[in-house]
Amino acid sequence: MARRIAAGAAYGGGGIGLLGVAAVGVLLAEAALARRSVGTGVAPLPPGPDGRYGQAYDEEPPLRLALLGDSTSAGQGVRRTGQTPGALLSSGLAAVAERPVDLRVVALPGARSDDLERQVSLLLAGPHGAPDVCVIMIGANDVTHRVPATESVRCLAAAVRRLRAAGSEVVVGTCPDLGTIEPVYQPLRWLARRASRQLAAAQTIVVVEHGGRTVSLGDLLGPEFAANPREMFGVDNFHPSAEGYATAAMAVLPTVCAALGIWPEPERIEPARRENLLPVAQAAAEAASEAGTEVAGTEVATARAPWALLKHRRRRRLPLPNGIGNGHGKGNGNGNGSGHGNEKGRGSGKRKGAGNGNTAKRSPGSEGSDGPGKPGAAGGSSGEREEPLSQDT
Repeated sequence: MARRIAAGAAYGGGGIGLLGVAAVGVLLAEAALARRSVGTGVAPLPPGPDGRYGQAYDEEPPLRLALLGDSTSAGQGVRRTGQTPGALLSSGLAAVAERPVDLRVVALPGARSDDLERQVSLLLAGPHGAPDVCVIMIGANDVTHRVPATESVRCLAAAVRRLRAAGSEVVVGTCPDLGTIEPVYQPLRWLARRASRQLAAAQTIVVVEHGGRTVSLGDLLGPEFAANPREMFGVDNFHPSAEGYATAAMAVLPTVCAALGIWPEPERIEPARRENLLPVAQAAAEAASEAGTEVAGTEVATARAPWALLKHRRRRRLPLPNGIGNGHGKGNGNGNGSGHGNEKGRGSGKRKGAGNGNTAKRSPGSEGSDGPGKPGAAGGSSGEREEPLSQDT
């Protein structure tokens, strides 16, 4: 199954089975300490971002985007619609495609991989059928609830297979590296890292084999969370903040666009960016150890086993609805967009947004959540951010 869960030996042999009774006791004590340090992980349900984005392009036919998975996809921990991954990805996709984007989110906070069957059924039963592209972020809860990796990847493979059969492109953000959570100490951190990386590699294999693409979330936000915990964590001290989600969305957007054939870069290997053509199992192992890596299937005439293209795509700053992230609550979509001036963003506080003037219709019930409007730009530094993601469960 998934190349023996992506050759666990690549991350070091052994596991809890090698630990003695005393060591297990230490792990249990460390787990309790980590829960107290990190917090309960309880946060308000995120505001619903469903609706149309990029209305500046309303004369063009809309693209349909769906998000499935757990709280990483849902955006748990933020209080405004425009800060959710769905809103961020929709605004970014509309800007690149120069077409409106209709978003639907069926992700459920706390979901494990076995919930994907329900989510896919809910999505495909909708009046518009299969979306053009689906983004799935799942796996952290499988690790924390000790779901066997074989079961996790089986459920993910079934979901990807159904979506691809229905005509959707599929991009999966693989399991984050839970060993990057600072309050988790050794040896618990080592076990968490090993389990999450093995699952991420196995996820990559089954997704690529069923016609999807993956982006390794890995330890994307690990260094930034350690350096700026008050900025990168949300109010519950567990889920990412608006800045954290924006950074993760910047890592996923290029692959979403590439899956639709609209990313403005050629699909060729760039050795200078450490890109390569590899057997899918090797590509999966390498991607699991380097966050932000894309893996997509490809054909090699002489190969017996599946091969994959390993890419490190250049990131772009995201148009961010209502200027969230620029430090002043003001966007710069057309030079005149504005959000709420009394709400400070989490970006640099100086850099002006570079959006495209997109707007989006608010979903019912989103009043007061600062739904998508004129965008600024997400992220407080540059478009080549090298460390994003969520240790979300």
